[in-house]
Amino acid sequence: MTYGGLEPAGPRQGVSEEGGELEAAALLSIGDDTPRCTQRNPEARRLLLRLGLSFFLFGLINNVLYVIILSAALDLVPPSTPKGIIAFCNIFPALVAKLGWPYLLKGRIRYARRLIGCTACSVCGMMVVALFDSLYMRLLGICLASFSSGLGELTFLQLSTRYHPPSVAGHSVGYFASGTGGAGLVGAFLWWELRGLGVRVGVGLSAILPFVIPLTYFLVLPRPDMFAGRTFAPEGDDDIDDAPMTASYTPLPRGEEDTVPVTEPEAIVKAPIALSMEDKWRLAKPMLTRYMLPLFCVYLFEYTINQGISPTLVYPVPSRDSHWFMSLFIHSIRDYYPLWQLIYQSTVFLSRSSISLGLPPLPGRLLSLPAIVQGVILSTLAYESAVGIFGDDDAREGWSFAFVFLLIAVEGICGGLAYVNVFYRINQERHDTPGMDAERAKQEREFKIGSIGLADSAGILMASLVAVPTEIELCRVQVARGKTFCQSL
Repeated sequence: MTYGGLEPAGPRQGVSEEGGELEAAALLSIGDDTPRCTQRNPEARRLLLRLGLSFFLFGLINNVLYVIILSAALDLVPPSTPKGIIAFCNIFPALVAKLGWPYLLKGRIRYARRLIGCTACSVCGMMVVALFDSLYMRLLGICLASFSSGLGELTFLQLSTRYHPPSVAGHSVGYFASGTGGAGLVGAFLWWELRGLGVRVGVGLSAILPFVIPLTYFLVLPRPDMFAGRTFAPEGDDDIDDAPMTASYTPLPRGEEDTVPVTEPEAIVKAPIALSMEDKWRLAKPMLTRYMLPLFCVYLFEYTINQGISPTLVYPVPSRDSHWFMSLFIHSIRDYYPLWQLIYQSTVFLSRSSISLGLPPLPGRLLSLPAIVQGVILSTLAYESAVGIFGDDDAREGWSFAFVFLLIAVEGICGGLAYVNVFYRINQERHDTPGMDAERAKQEREFKIGSIGLADSAGILMASLVAVPTEIELCRVQVARGKTFCQSL
């Protein structure tokens, strides 16, 4: 039985091992960030399409339930219940999964078992939400789905490290990030269509979605050994060590047994390898400031804007005569917040798709730039909400609308770029010590990319705590200057 194509396979019929290596090498071309195929190699093109499609679906389905739950928050709890409790239950269990699994789990990752478990947990969570009217049972279901989503995200990122050479691994990360960005748009659209059916039927139907993950894993995802080959780092990119990975790539044995594959001429049985807590801290320490802190800050600023400032960015309903363009989207003051979220989700999707669209990644030294820009946007939007940069009269309403529109779009771009570039960069890091055991090198790469995920979830959780007093204070300041729209939402 195969596990997502992760067990080794011999040469295909009629193709020698040397020929297979040449075919894999033909996937790649010098000077590109992602592997490219030529018209003369349709098999290679199909492999890359399958890989990209698989990781896009992994990202899309893994995150879409999170978006559906947030979109359905108003329908899931009674009017007297703070909606922030939905956001908390939708992110805290994911943070627990991202914090616990990489640091506490020892030994080899059983991808098939873990993803089947994630699927079962997601389905159970959504069915609990659909079948029970009790608030506590629905919160329990949301927690189950959230835990599954957090564990699934770090699992797919770890799975991407199994693909070599590094350009193929980067290809998988780029498409996974694109799928997570698309989940925002797809999830919001699905609930818009399903909400008319009610919570029981609408959420119940969405429980079918997680089954896409194991089907894709077993039937679509190509085996890592199909991509064994060599490529070169893009010209001028000094942060990526794109050396051949043959020394650190070890195919998994059939059935994912606990024994380590034998690579020496003589059959020598090795003891199972597992990273200690000291080993993990040694690997995580250099990533705290380079990767985790920028990602944490981006998500802290981003979700503080979305949950604490955007709800207060409300203006008079535009008239068709004076603001015909705005009147196409805004028919009541309750339309502003959904519009800001639509702009945000659209630009997040585009920016998270930047690498899969062929755009070059950010240089390693600029990974903190999105967080800096995000902080400036947060301060500017907070000032606009509290004071009104262009004033509150109707004549300046169009200027305020365009200004906020632009900043929300840049906010989404920064958030998406931070996510895809941080995980792309850590995926491409190759600092295996010469002579290091292949199994140990594999576990180190998996731990490094899996340990970063807690940064974004911690940022979102912190933002959910900051956003509530931020919104209350901004609304109070608006009312004090005579702008009372925020009180009528």
